[in-house]
Amino acid sequence: MKDIIIVGAGTAGMSAAIYAVRAGKTVLVLEAAAYGGQIINAADVENYPGIKHISGFDFANGLYEQARELGAEFGFEKVEGIENDPETGRKLVRTAKTVHEARAVILATGARNRPLGLPEEKELVGKGISYCATCDGMFYRNKVVAVNGGGNTAVEDAQFLSNVCKKVYIIHRRDEFRADVKEVEKLRQKENVEFLLNSTVTKLHKDEKRLCGITVRNKLGGEEKTVELSGLFIAIGQQPDNAAFSNVVSLDDKGYIIAGEDCDVGNGIFVAGDCRTKTVRQLTTAASDGATAALAACAYI
Repeated sequence: MKDIIIVGAGTAGMSAAIYAVRAGKTVLVLEAAAYGGQIINAADVENYPGIKHISGFDFANGLYEQARELGAEFGFEKVEGIENDPETGRKLVRTAKTVHEARAVILATGARNRPLGLPEEKELVGKGISYCATCDGMFYRNKVVAVNGGGNTAVEDAQFLSNVCKKVYIIHRRDEFRADVKEVEKLRQKENVEFLLNSTVTKLHKDEKRLCGITVRNKLGGEEKTVELSGLFIAIGQQPDNAAFSNVVSLDDKGYIIAGEDCDVGNGIFVAGDCRTKTVRQLTTAASDGATAALAACAYI
């Protein structure tokens, strides 16, 4: 049995592991795939305080090595459910292989960016395709880019990019945005922003190494046009994967775990990172959640 089991080995989960083992607790981190989370796809991270430039892979690898050297254990098993033992109060964490026991559990399962589902999209992530304008926008200074989406994130991304890029296309499948009207109107005032409404991206074009253009189809008339660009920012939402834990936590209508800044959802269950309800999802906030959840779990124990 461990003091704390952490589900997920992204920035939040590994930060939690570091704080928990430094507090003298035994820790097991369970991860279904590879450690690192979404950040491993970032070619260059330059917005993490104290680190001017680092690749996402190197950042994640540093967290992993630090947590392991401090004493955290890692198991690469998919967690299928969590139960409370009514007699002992311990948490039973079920995987496809076995059942682990812990005094407390931290859920740090993250959230996946919802993809367009186009051929070669995954291959081009970090090579012209991005899901985070604030993370990667500066790599496209004075270049032509596009944003695909119609919510607040898409409009905010387009506003941010319009300040650094030569031109920004914003592509939305409807003629009206879900984003705040005032924010859309601000975007319309930008001379270097072009709206492609009632439209979808149907094809990605690449040269030998990177994305170099897209095909956009108008849903009303069926016309297609090729847009030459250097970057495509996809902002059509995220997909948390928390359904397996709905018996021990409360989920909102989008599947995020309902939790405040204390990261405590009660009864020895804590949550950290992008899988919880929050406004800002960045590396810094994931690390902050990890520290908060770990210290709260230690206090609970």
